[in-house]
Amino acid sequence: MNTGRTVFSQLMDLFPLPEFRRCVERYRGDYKVQSFFCLDQFFTLAFAQLTGRESLRDIEACLGSMQSRLYHMGFRSEVRRNTLANANEQRDWRIYADVAQVLIRRARELYAHEAMDVDLEETVYALDSTTIDLCLSLFPWAPYERSKAAVKMHTLLDVRGSIPSFVLMTPGRISDVSVLDQLALEAGSFYVMDRGYIHFARLYRFVLAAAFFVVRARVNMRYRRRYSTPVDKKTGLRCDQTIVLTGQDSSRDYPVPARQIHYFDAEHDLRLEHSDKSFRAAGSDSHATLQGSLERGTILQMDQAASPRQAVLRHLPQCRQNPTLDCADRLSAGADPQEATQPGGQPLQNPTNFEHDTV
Repeated sequence: MNTGRTVFSQLMDLFPLPEFRRCVERYRGDYKVQSFFCLDQFFTLAFAQLTGRESLRDIEACLGSMQSRLYHMGFRSEVRRNTLANANEQRDWRIYADVAQVLIRRARELYAHEAMDVDLEETVYALDSTTIDLCLSLFPWAPYERSKAAVKMHTLLDVRGSIPSFVLMTPGRISDVSVLDQLALEAGSFYVMDRGYIHFARLYRFVLAAAFFVVRARVNMRYRRRYSTPVDKKTGLRCDQTIVLTGQDSSRDYPVPARQIHYFDAEHDLRLEHSDKSFRAAGSDSHATLQGSLERGTILQMDQAASPRQAVLRHLPQCRQNPTLDCADRLSAGADPQEATQPGGQPLQNPTNFEHDTV
């Protein structure tokens, strides 16, 4: 006969109880509660998740069948269906949101030195959403279509360790791009997204926060090429161009240049078009980074830390030997910035006098 501790109690030993109690005190979760405290509620929900319970009645029946073991598992009160339902409805959800952030921070520390397929030292996040279908008669507050209800879960995933760092539940009709207003951007990190998140006014926040983003570009994106950089076609790269957006709204909402890259994925027989603004990845050694994180579509990546003109100044040595330089900007090596201002041209700014906006 097994007289040792249960597996559930051993798992709960890893749970940070001091931080959990501080979160409960912060939001007064146990105020005027005589039984079934927040810790009992958490243990109940954790047990239901680990054992795959499907309803409150299922949770009550399963825990009721092991009354003699509940105390040793950490429970200090009986679990009743109505009590659990009331607790789920009335307890402050911010308690568990703060506890989740504590667990995420600990998990990220464990996976901080784990290697990724992409050769990057910075943090890489993947942002996407999924629609969860619901019954309209049971969830009338979440209408999605004429005869269906739904909610949308937006998830920001840390690629190193596959750890969710941000989760937001919204009604199903909320657009994906609106979640960008809720993100707390991390300077120096990369955010990989789908083309549904293209909104240049919102994406410009990444520039101000000194962060990077990668999105799939739309087919009808309007731009003008400034110049091209030589590439090694053996790596799959077809061209590497610096471009500026020329759309009526996009040029105003996002006034910094971009870098467009055409890449051919021979393994999947895909011809991809990338627009990249992280100039440090230029060259033949960047194909592994592009293939590892961006192999499924077109991307548009902006340089967040540089001014609109610093990118041009960095590439001036290449422009001396590059006949494909866009003559519309009247740019040439060693030219006077003020003399470059012609009809259709733009003056070069001195990067030493550039004042970068910050958040």
